[in-house]
Amino acid sequence: MPTTEDILRKYGAKIESQIGESQTQFTHEYQQFKQDMLPANSRYQRWCQALGSIIKLKLSPKEEQKVQKQLSMAHLDVTPSQTITLAVIAFLLTFLVATLSVLSIFLVTEKFQFLFFFLGLVTSIFVFYYVYTLPQRLANIWRLKASSQMVPAILYVVVYMKHTSNLEKAVEFAARNLEAPLALDFRKLFWDVEVGKFSTIKQSLDHYLENWRDYAPEFAEAFHLIESSLFEPDESRRVQTLEKSLQVILDGVYEKMLKYTREIRAPLTNLYMLGIILPTLGLALLPLASVLIGGALKWNHIFVIFNVIIPFFVFYMTSEVLFKRPGGHGETSVLELNPDYYKFASKKPWIIAFILCFPLFLIGTLPFLFQVEFITKPLGLQNDYLVSEIAFGLFSESDIKIFDFKQAEDGSTVGPYGPGAILLSLFIPLSLALFFSLAYKMKTKDLIKARNETRLLEEEFTNSLFQLGNRLGDGTPAEIAFAKVASTTQGQRTQSFFALVNQNIQQAGMSVEEAIFNKKRGAIIFYPSAIIATSMQILSESVKKGLSVAARSLMSISEYVKNMHKIDERLHDLLAEVVSDMKSNMTFLAPLLAGIVVGLGAMIAAILNKLQAFTQLESESELAGLGSLSDIVTIFEINKMIPPYFLQIAIGIYILQVAFILTAALVTVDSGRDPLRERHELAKNLKRSMYLYIATAALAIGTLSVLAAVALGSMAS
Repeated sequence: MPTTEDILRKYGAKIESQIGESQTQFTHEYQQFKQDMLPANSRYQRWCQALGSIIKLKLSPKEEQKVQKQLSMAHLDVTPSQTITLAVIAFLLTFLVATLSVLSIFLVTEKFQFLFFFLGLVTSIFVFYYVYTLPQRLANIWRLKASSQMVPAILYVVVYMKHTSNLEKAVEFAARNLEAPLALDFRKLFWDVEVGKFSTIKQSLDHYLENWRDYAPEFAEAFHLIESSLFEPDESRRVQTLEKSLQVILDGVYEKMLKYTREIRAPLTNLYMLGIILPTLGLALLPLASVLIGGALKWNHIFVIFNVIIPFFVFYMTSEVLFKRPGGHGETSVLELNPDYYKFASKKPWIIAFILCFPLFLIGTLPFLFQVEFITKPLGLQNDYLVSEIAFGLFSESDIKIFDFKQAEDGSTVGPYGPGAILLSLFIPLSLALFFSLAYKMKTKDLIKARNETRLLEEEFTNSLFQLGNRLGDGTPAEIAFAKVASTTQGQRTQSFFALVNQNIQQAGMSVEEAIFNKKRGAIIFYPSAIIATSMQILSESVKKGLSVAARSLMSISEYVKNMHKIDERLHDLLAEVVSDMKSNMTFLAPLLAGIVVGLGAMIAAILNKLQAFTQLESESELAGLGSLSDIVTIFEINKMIPPYFLQIAIGIYILQVAFILTAALVTVDSGRDPLRERHELAKNLKRSMYLYIATAALAIGTLSVLAAVALGSMAS
């Protein structure tokens, strides 16, 4: 005897057809659309499938179900077994490479690098964790990107269904006009029906909404209200239900963002203290610490700790905060749709930035270039100079060297320790900061300007839409309505759009649809806005069903776009304090502290240099009142100290890394995932933070080094 589910499965399609559903040929685009959109994911898929076919590992049923859900969300056509296989192989390969590297160093130096072996093991474990959890991160990224388009998605479906009560056609309309990635999700709904996974769009949609029930319940609830409108017998109640669905998601987004603004304050404060302040202050102790432990702590260790481990820690903490960001709010424009996208994708800015910044990088390497004889000899230069030799008569009695390389106990050269070398090292992080800043500025300047102009245009366009809807509601033909709106919007940005449409109609004899969307002369070409394009598409679609239908559609869009703008403004106001605090910490406090730490390192080097010079005097009696310093100097040998030159470079690069991580976090918190704005803000933040860091470091190096020299000089006199 057939069950209820069997009956529903058998007659579901027939029931839906009776309320207006029909099969569509929309799905053939899905696979190509997915391939074009997710090239990185495609590479991950190929690796999983290739290795998973050779070695087969299994997960527990519970873990397998969890991973499968993540894979489905990220549109990955792989099995959970293949993901764990790739993770294990990645671990083994990383550990093998690390082990071979340490053994190679041992064979050359006859010293086993325990620290690097440990770091290799830790790196291997991290690689395993990273690869194994990649589906989870891809799913979270997908949710974050897709959630920014939830409100427009509901808007498009609601507006379409107001004049045509057909769920399938409404979802198809939304998929065609939405931007990636939610457009891919909606296309997959049709694909699943075509391949026989589900018999109707409603079944496919209901299954898809289950993925959002925990993350964005307001999105699922809004869609269920839209589905229920299909069964409303009264037209007014049907429209009312559709209106309610949009209000549900607007209210849900606003409430969740309110909660998010309260919850992220403490994590962001902890992030700044643990990830920025404490590491920076810890750097101040490293020069002396390296001396006290007999030189066991080398400059390359500092680079590994402060430019690999700690940035990863900061990135991980930031990611945890961002993944908690609720959906439904954020930037919805897709960068690739902008006609000037080629500027963003171009490699030319990188080449120009490299040509301009590479000379600065070379200046930073001068201490080492001066030690190369085939460079200095032809030019008649020395390997090093005294400060007194190049100070134009100042510091005439100074015996401080500019670069000041030392000889270690094993005969190797260490350093440089001189103040000139430390100052020159500032050019290395400066060149890197300017390289990225100039490149990103060239890539984003025109695109950001166009986006800002488009936003201003869209704000005015909502009012113009309302006027256009009123004209159509009065029975004015669309061809004439555009001319009247153009005459009443004099002095506004939207006036030129309506004037151009009217010109195409009157002079070129085009239809309304052709006047807007003609590939050569259509008005939409000159106004690349998703809101304008969608509004006009709804107009051309709904005007076929009557002027009153078109009028209601346009006025609905106008009303709800205004509501979305209001919510966006309120949310930006709520986040303003958090964003401002993080930005000030990133561009002011962190560079300021880091610059002072560099100055302290230079001062310690100057003190140890002077103490070492004292021990070279013929007798300790010449050191007026200092007592015996030989024992002290033996403990604090400068050639065992981490050279301030490398210390500064590590700190400078760390400031750059912090700017990259926190800028991405700020943009995501404020407006969702937005690569264009992220690069634009990076161009500004990198310059601001680096300029302050360089100025503070240079001032601290000069001031503290001179104070140390004067103080010790007076003691010896």
